[in-house]
Amino acid sequence: MTPELPIYLDHQSTTPVDARVLAAMLPYFYEQYGNASSHHHAYGQAARAAVTTAREQVAELLGVAPREVIFTSGATEANNLAIKGCLAAAPPGSHLIVNAAEHKSVLDVATKLASRGIEVTILPVSTQGLVDPEAIREAIRPNTVLVSAMLGNNEVGSINPIAEIANICAARDVPFHSDITQAVGRIPVGLSAWPIDLASLTAHKVYGPKGIGALIKRRSSRQPALESQLDGGGHENSLRGGTLPVPLIVGFGQACELVRQLRAADAMRLRELAVQLEQGIRSQLPEVTLNGPPLIEDRLPGNLNLSFGGIDGDRLLSRMTRIAVSSGAASSSAEAEPSHVLRAMSLGDQLVRASLRFGIGRPTTSADIEIAINEVVTVVRDLRSMRRN
Repeated sequence: MTPELPIYLDHQSTTPVDARVLAAMLPYFYEQYGNASSHHHAYGQAARAAVTTAREQVAELLGVAPREVIFTSGATEANNLAIKGCLAAAPPGSHLIVNAAEHKSVLDVATKLASRGIEVTILPVSTQGLVDPEAIREAIRPNTVLVSAMLGNNEVGSINPIAEIANICAARDVPFHSDITQAVGRIPVGLSAWPIDLASLTAHKVYGPKGIGALIKRRSSRQPALESQLDGGGHENSLRGGTLPVPLIVGFGQACELVRQLRAADAMRLRELAVQLEQGIRSQLPEVTLNGPPLIEDRLPGNLNLSFGGIDGDRLLSRMTRIAVSSGAASSSAEAEPSHVLRAMSLGDQLVRASLRFGIGRPTTSADIEIAINEVVTVVRDLRSMRRN
């Protein structure tokens, strides 16, 4: 007998492909299998038309022009293209600003660039995981060529004041990049309202397929020059070589179309479920710390990060057999290191390791949340009892 799978509460890590997205993709795997670059026959023309439609769907969701959408393999590649591409095209002695709570695909790039002689400033964040716009204002130098700050944090759900940060950068004529991956699908993301020059996102966080994402490169007076990080064939305005994965692009476009239709209702329901989960746990357990902004409207819908005092965090996740969640004991990277985000928020080591990130998503039900509450309460009580004994 196949063992019953745990309830999935890790939607910040990835989301299941929506059935409507899968249906849109399937014909391009085996019927419409043409190469979008083969303009001279019907197969290629059909593929090209599908890519054009998907590019328009992504652009419409974000409020940008289709020509500003550059397809990549995901947000990690988009972050690399934005940051490495900008610094590679910049003059020697250029300066980059990031912050300590960014995704590793930003921080690791910054660290590598620093090892190669680029001037890099990594700003601290608040105890709620937020970037201080004034710290960015003070950190900008005459040689600063790029500032990068994510919109919504993937671990604690804090929503940075991106409009204020972007306006500070615009006033100093410094290009601004934002990783908007976690925010898309959960809060309104209208890039036309903010002076953001570069933005990264991926499909698999919005119920689309893995392996496809985009870098949004806005056309503005601050438009940074980018040097391609993957050459060959001149695809995507010569910024990303390689044959376009048409089925994945179609799925990305359809996922964005569904977000446009469903986001507001999804967000309301996810916030209700997050409140149910937090209140259910806190009502039965003492010594529970909320990581991130205290007000639920200041966090991404569906995100809840809690730490549990008085237990061995290394045992916490292994005891969770009925729910699939992430732990602060090991970050989202392949290396088993405690969460750099929680450490950047000045959380003590015990609470960092004894933390759980709950990612509530579109398929999650109230009944799922009740099971999760029971599982967490039971496991934490057992671990605390073991420690006392």
